[in-house]
Amino acid sequence: MAVPRRKTSPHRRGNRRSADAIKAPAYVEDKDSGELRRPHHVDLKTGMYRGRQILNIKSKQAE
Repeated sequence: MAVPRRKTSPHRRGNRRSADAIKAPAYVEDKDSGELRRPHHVDLKTGMYRGRQILNIKSKQAE
């Protein structure tokens, strides 16, 4: 039977268990479009961030 050579330290044990506390990403409803988006991220549907146009969105008709 395999036996650990040394005792696992509390620090190493805690680092291993830290992944247990990871939560699912949060989403908020966008004020302008009503779409769900990540907080502090650009809305990819409209290209807006904090009330300003950041990205130029290509229209579907141009394709």
